[in-house]
Amino acid sequence: MSVVDVESLSIHYLMRRGNIRAVDDVTLSVRKGETLGVVGESGCGKSTLGLALIRLIPYPGSIVGGRVLLDGTDLRSLPEKEMRQIRGKRIGFIFQDPMTSLNPVKKIGDHFIELIRTHEKRVDKAEALDRASRMLETLGILPERVNDYPHQFSGGMRQRVMIGLALTLNPEFVIADEPTTSLDVIVEAQILELLKRLKEAFNITLMLITHNIGIIAQTADRVAVMYAGRLAEVGPSLRLFADPLHPYTQALLSAVPNVAKPGRVLSWIPGAPPDLASPPPGCLYNPRCPHAFDRCPREAPRLMDVGGGRSVACFLYYRG
Repeated sequence: MSVVDVESLSIHYLMRRGNIRAVDDVTLSVRKGETLGVVGESGCGKSTLGLALIRLIPYPGSIVGGRVLLDGTDLRSLPEKEMRQIRGKRIGFIFQDPMTSLNPVKKIGDHFIELIRTHEKRVDKAEALDRASRMLETLGILPERVNDYPHQFSGGMRQRVMIGLALTLNPEFVIADEPTTSLDVIVEAQILELLKRLKEAFNITLMLITHNIGIIAQTADRVAVMYAGRLAEVGPSLRLFADPLHPYTQALLSAVPNVAKPGRVLSWIPGAPPDLASPPPGCLYNPRCPHAFDRCPREAPRLMDVGGGRSVACFLYYRG
């Protein structure tokens, strides 16, 4: 059973140099209780997809097509007043940079108080502050630090606060957008372990957005690989890493160091991602693909089910 269903979602940014298709005809489901990893190069549309699920696409971007269903309810059809009740309460969001997401002139406790009392009107300030203190303790932060300001926390502790804000109302679905950005590897591992522990404790469904394939390999049950605003491949994590199908997924994995294969020579992906204001015809990956043939520049492949819970958008796997 799925918690969130994305159907033919398209998001465009109307710029002076053209209409940029940041997300183009994406169809995806997030199943109850799973961790879905969304991975790809910077600029591929991962964060835009996450923001679209809570209808926070910044200007001049807009959702131009498709639907986002939360337990069957189309979020695009809801008035903004109802959507504000869903953000935080039913869908939590862990933003990339906690230093810019947290208000520097508000104490940590005030962030929690504002969130809790916005959604639960009957909760008084003292009770909300007590819940904030208990959440900080769950996150491994001393409860009395609820009275400190964001600048008094380290980067890892600020990220823990962001996770706490996303989980404090016990949402059914949480989107984590690059939750370990700018953290060193030790703190990164601590944050990932914390996310895993809290996911189980709060029984949440998680979408983890990152460009770090190693993080996805450690945490995700299924993986969605994005390239230039489109889905290239979707499948169970273990199968995808053991046998990547799309040439882009293969190239990504071949560029990651593997301590189990010390003699392997790292490769790289030639060229650069396409300009989404004037993308190449056909498959967007074909100018960089070593397997491209005459059909690739003419047609754009659709995401096709190839069995075993896997889908791939590549003509190498088309039947007929």
